[in-house]
Amino acid sequence: MHEEIDVVVIGAGQAGLAASHELGLRGVEHVVLEAESPGSSWAHRWDSFTLVGPNHLLLLPGAPYEGDDPDGFMSREQITRHLEDYASRLTAQVRHGTPVRALRPGRDGGYDLETDDGTVRSRVVVVATGAYQRPNLPAAVRSLPARSACVDVSQYRNPAALPDGQVLVVGSGQSACQIAEELAEAGRDVVMACGRAPWFPRRTGGRDVFEWLLDTPFFDQRVTDLPSPAARLGANPQVTGRDGGHDLSFRTLHGLGVRLGGHLVGADDTTVHLAPDLEATLAMSDAAHDGIRDLIVASCARAGRTPPDVPDPGPFAPRAVESVAVRDLGAVVVAAGFRSRYAEWIDVPGLVDEQGFPRHDDGESRVAPDLHFVGVHFLRSRRSALLFGVGDDARVTATRIAVRLGLTA
Repeated sequence: MHEEIDVVVIGAGQAGLAASHELGLRGVEHVVLEAESPGSSWAHRWDSFTLVGPNHLLLLPGAPYEGDDPDGFMSREQITRHLEDYASRLTAQVRHGTPVRALRPGRDGGYDLETDDGTVRSRVVVVATGAYQRPNLPAAVRSLPARSACVDVSQYRNPAALPDGQVLVVGSGQSACQIAEELAEAGRDVVMACGRAPWFPRRTGGRDVFEWLLDTPFFDQRVTDLPSPAARLGANPQVTGRDGGHDLSFRTLHGLGVRLGGHLVGADDTTVHLAPDLEATLAMSDAAHDGIRDLIVASCARAGRTPPDVPDPGPFAPRAVESVAVRDLGAVVVAAGFRSRYAEWIDVPGLVDEQGFPRHDDGESRVAPDLHFVGVHFLRSRRSALLFGVGDDARVTATRIAVRLGLTA
C-alpha cells in the first residue's frame, strides 16, 4: 500500500498528542502514527511506577489536570488512561498499531515512512517518539557473567520477578533509586553501583521541590547554559512520587540497608568490581543539593519572598562496597539512564550529534527541512520533554509548520 499524507506525527505519547492538538488548532490536517496505543510507553514501566511531579503539573495543551488529587502522583495506569482520553478528544486520526520502521527522504521531496501496512509519503513529519527510547547499558555491563540475571529498567517489573539472591542496582538517578528502595523494602539484599546524581528534599517550606524549582530558571535552562552538551545526559534529581511522595537519596537508601559502592568497573568469573569513587560521588551529590538550594534562595530574594530553611546535608561517609561475589548475585538491574535511537531508523546523514540528540534549529532538523522534533530532552529547554513543558514546544513547532504551509501569517 502507498499512501500520501501532507503532515504526519510519529508517536502518540505526550509529545505527539500535544503536537497533534496544536496542529489541529491551526487547521493543519494530519495523521498520528503510533506503534502501540496512546501513552503505551508509560504502561511498560515497572509495576509500582508513579509520576515524580505532582499531578497538578500535568499541563498538556487543552487538558490541564482537573482531578481531585492535585498534590498526588499518578500511577502508570492512571497516566496511560489520561493520555488515552486526551487522544480520544483530538481532531486528527490516531492510528494505533502502526509503527514506523524507517524514515528516509523521498526521491521527489518529502519523506517516505515505512510501516507494517506499507509506505506513507509525507511532505512534513513531526518525530515525537519520546525522550526515553533505549535504556543505556554501560560497557562494563557486558562483562557480567552470563549466569547472572541482568535486566534493564524497561524490563524490571517488581522484586518478586527477580531470582533469589543479592541484587546489584547499576545507576543512581530517579529510576535506580526508586527500584533500589522497593527492593530493600521487600527484604532484598541490595548493592547500588552509584553514578552521580543530585538530590533535594521532596518538600520543604510547605512546598514541593517542583514548585520551588518552577520559580527559578532551572527548567528554563538551555543547552548553552550547561557546562557542556554532554551534560544533557546527566541524572535528574533523586525524587519519588510513590506512597504520596517522600525524600529519596543516597542517605535514605543507606538507611534502608542499601549498601553503596562506586560505579561499575566490570566483572570476571568470580567477582563484580566497583570503582573506589563513592566518596567523590557523594560529595558531588551534596554539592548539587547545595546548588539547588542556592538557586531557590536567589530566586526568593529576587521575588522578595522568604526562602525555605534547608539545612546543610551533614556528614555522610558510609563504608563503600568494593566488590560483589558472583556466587551471591541473584540479579542485576541496570537503570543508568536512556539514549536516543533516531539514527537507527531515520536515514538522514548528520541527523544527530555526538550524544544522539537531533541537530536542529528551533525543533526543525538542520539537515532535513520539514522534519521536526518534539518531546526531546533539552530540545529548547530542560522542560521540553516534560508533561508541563512539552506543550510549549508543540505550540512553536505547530506554528512553524502552519506558516510553512501558508495556513497562518
